[in-house]
Amino acid sequence: MIRPVHGGNLAWAAALAGCPPSAILDFSASISPLGPPESALAAIQAHLSSLTAYPDPDYGVLRTALGEAFNVDPDWILPGNGSAELLTWAAWDLSKLEATYLVTPAFGDYLRALKAFGAQVLDCPLNLKSLDWETGSGLVTDDLSVSNGSLVSPSLAIPVPLALDADRGLLLNNPHNPTGLLFAREAIRPYLEHLALVVVDEAFMDFLPPAEQESSIAKIEEFPNLVILRSLTKFYSLPGLRMGCAIAHPDILRRWQLLRDPWPVNALAAAAAAAAVRDAVFDRQTWDWLPVARRELFEGLADLPGLRPMAGAANFLLVESSVSVAAIQKSLLQRHRILIRDCLSFPELGDRYFRVAVRSRADNLRLIAGLADVISR
Repeated sequence: MIRPVHGGNLAWAAALAGCPPSAILDFSASISPLGPPESALAAIQAHLSSLTAYPDPDYGVLRTALGEAFNVDPDWILPGNGSAELLTWAAWDLSKLEATYLVTPAFGDYLRALKAFGAQVLDCPLNLKSLDWETGSGLVTDDLSVSNGSLVSPSLAIPVPLALDADRGLLLNNPHNPTGLLFAREAIRPYLEHLALVVVDEAFMDFLPPAEQESSIAKIEEFPNLVILRSLTKFYSLPGLRMGCAIAHPDILRRWQLLRDPWPVNALAAAAAAAAVRDAVFDRQTWDWLPVARRELFEGLADLPGLRPMAGAANFLLVESSVSVAAIQKSLLQRHRILIRDCLSFPELGDRYFRVAVRSRADNLRLIAGLADVISR
């Protein structure tokens, strides 16, 4: 089987490990281990009868729930078949510009979407070697700083031109994947003031409690050239339902709506998402769980010889390895049935980095033990 470019490919992992996919402990996909919320599952059960009718093409109930969750007028929200579908339309708009700045290493679908429409891409690489990996701080562009929680430390430059061209765009995610670094919302403002279009993928922002988030949603009405993408599958552990949304000026969203499939979100996904974003108890459980679990996993990885994890704000950790990650990945699968995310799809990282999701304490300990065994050999 062909090596996957995304995490979560259990069929590939199972073939390599010689076991059924259900036997694989998956650290490669950054999905919350706490979900799906019972509220979402109950909503799916309650709406099974809706499968005999087409979904509401306006998704009024869902957009109202999302508007309440994000404190945005529902007219400024467009639900999608995962944020990946909406990324495609954002890339379509970016491709019309002279060029698009892409902060790298970047999620592979960004380049896929941009290249699908022939966009001119200008890479803006992060200098990971200059970071303080223990705190996740120390990253700044000429105008764009990065924070971990409330930490912002301007010490590392990204080569984004100071003379910004109005016919150019910017695509970045916040928190950043695969590093987990968090960009300060105010630091993005100069780009909003000078560029034709800024697309911020906030797929992992909801893993931060509201007081620590650096979301740009509050700037939507001020800047009609801002598009924000949100995923509703990672935080709520519903990747199989494919659910996300875009938050942007209604003119942008109406244009996308006219061009795409009129029913991109199925009825069960719409019902589950509307219930999940109103589940305050589940939100609090996640915000209480993640910081403790992430710190324990970070410390366990840091204690292993040859591994250097990076502190981040998301529900995953990027780890630098002194030996081949492909070899570690293969041995982990064959000896322990554990799948980690290699970084071969990130050209800037290659075979000396891997990414792992933060899972339950028992799962995290199993990963650390498995890595210790593999590395010792």
